[in-house]
Amino acid sequence: MKLPFKWPFGGNAKRGTRSARAERVERAGLTRKPDAPQPSFRIRSGLLGAAMAIGAGVLVWKAVTLQFVESSFLIGQGDQRFSRVASIVAHRGAVKDRFGEPLAVSTPVDSVWVSPKELLQAADRIPQLAETVKRDPVDLANRITSNAERQFLYVARHLQPAEAERVRKLDLPGVHLTREYRRYYPAGEVTGHILGFTNVDDGGQEGLELAYDHWLAGEDGAKRVIQDNLGRIVQDVESIRPVRPGRDMLLSVDMRIQYLAYRELKAAIQANRARSGSAVVIDVTTGEVLAMVNQPTFNPNDREQLKPAGYKNRAATDLVEPGSSIKPFVVAAGLASGLYNASSVIDTSPGMIKVGLKVIEDHHNLGAVDLATVLAKSSNVGMTHIALNLGPERIYSTLSKLGFGQVTTSGYPGESAGLLTNYSRWRPITTATVAYGYGLSVTPLQLAHAYATLGAGGISRPISFVKVDHPVPGERVLPEQVSRDVVHMLESVVSNIGTGKRASIAGYRVAGKTGTAWKSSIGGYSTNRYLAVFAGVAPATNPRLATVVVIDEPSAGLYYGGDVSAPVFAGIMGGALRLMAVAPDAPLEQTRDEMPASPMPEDPPPVDLPPSTTVAQRANAGARR
Repeated sequence: MKLPFKWPFGGNAKRGTRSARAERVERAGLTRKPDAPQPSFRIRSGLLGAAMAIGAGVLVWKAVTLQFVESSFLIGQGDQRFSRVASIVAHRGAVKDRFGEPLAVSTPVDSVWVSPKELLQAADRIPQLAETVKRDPVDLANRITSNAERQFLYVARHLQPAEAERVRKLDLPGVHLTREYRRYYPAGEVTGHILGFTNVDDGGQEGLELAYDHWLAGEDGAKRVIQDNLGRIVQDVESIRPVRPGRDMLLSVDMRIQYLAYRELKAAIQANRARSGSAVVIDVTTGEVLAMVNQPTFNPNDREQLKPAGYKNRAATDLVEPGSSIKPFVVAAGLASGLYNASSVIDTSPGMIKVGLKVIEDHHNLGAVDLATVLAKSSNVGMTHIALNLGPERIYSTLSKLGFGQVTTSGYPGESAGLLTNYSRWRPITTATVAYGYGLSVTPLQLAHAYATLGAGGISRPISFVKVDHPVPGERVLPEQVSRDVVHMLESVVSNIGTGKRASIAGYRVAGKTGTAWKSSIGGYSTNRYLAVFAGVAPATNPRLATVVVIDEPSAGLYYGGDVSAPVFAGIMGGALRLMAVAPDAPLEQTRDEMPASPMPEDPPPVDLPPSTTVAQRANAGARR
């Protein structure tokens, strides 16, 4: 039997049939008709539509305007403002003397660079720019034209403030100013050789500026900026890399002594019409270089003077045969060997000695004399006896320990090692000539270091151009008593019987040695060109300073180390001791003015003649004394 289907929600299941409830509602008159639209709604809808239409019209009009009317203006503004990475230049650290006196500082300056492509749009104004920066107009125009594709081209570096302002007022397209730093040396030529100089980019180029460039140089930073078409920074966007300024440095140099040494040496070079000269002052107790000067010198502030021949630091780079100034170290080797003592006597009769085919002689027959007299009279015969008795190995070992034949610990760029050949290659004549200063070469700095070691009681301390706060112990290279004995012997050199009496200093006991040597030349030694040396320490009772003075080719009549270099030593050493408040160790019995002006006629200071000289040359040299 088929059951009828019933719609689950009531009513008839046939689609489209109204429900009984709906029919009842309609019959009762309860059906609600849709509301008619209200006037206020129509108004709002109209206004909204109108606003949207106006907005759309404005946008369309603006788009058209930007695209066709204002495009050139906007392109120009975009060109005028652009993002770039700008360098933040780090200034170089300052160099100061041991008391903080500035010796080298970096000052801000402006440099001119151009965008060649932009500047060529106003090519007719290039001569204006050239005149302002003091460049040849044709050369500048050619340079700009040949680099037209570049974005950056320097045309002038490190302008004076007034010059930079004149460039700025030109208001030329593509011409920009950028901030850099330029090195300035307040003491000028007084410190020229010891400091050296920097290049145009403020990087160390010579001297201590080069040696300590890693310390003094800063590290440039970088930032992203918005610039206008004149190169002016409109806005800093972000920091990319922070700038690291260079670090300051305190040198060992005492500018008071540096000025003093400069003055004394310059006056001596002029008075003696010498070719050149050097002077070095070292603190015996620390190994610090308190002063180093050369003549002729140069002013590092004047870059037109920067020529290799002028800025070479002769005190550290030039080699000289030291002459008799080497003799104290050979005597020290003799004392250290045990073969000699302070009372030993050397027989120099008859005033000459033959070594192989060569004859070595003194100016006078001194007879039997002690070691102090050998040094005081600068006897080549006496030194030859000592050297041949010691043998080459002992002499070489002592000289090598004292630093000869090797660079010092100073770290100065280009420092020479000198020349000291191995003793295995020495012949007897070599042993003899080395003992009185021929056959080896040294720098004034090396010689000063050796005398500082002697003054320090045989302790060799590292040479330093940087201030030493805590002196290093050093290395013993000579027995203390040996060093003391040699220093005491060297006092006789500065006495009335010695060759270095003009090195005496009122109130102080001085120990030192003269040296006068013929200069080597092509084919042998020159007979009319000399090297005058004086080296010593003071006060002799407890040495504080070691000083070396070398004067090359004096030509005003005097050429002995005792006449030419000894007075310079006295001026520098005496002034330095007083500036440092070093207590006198001798009674003021004589002033310097009361000392004899020159060696006594009957006992002229010797010229250390090389063994290669002929009899005629020796006679000629004697006639000139």
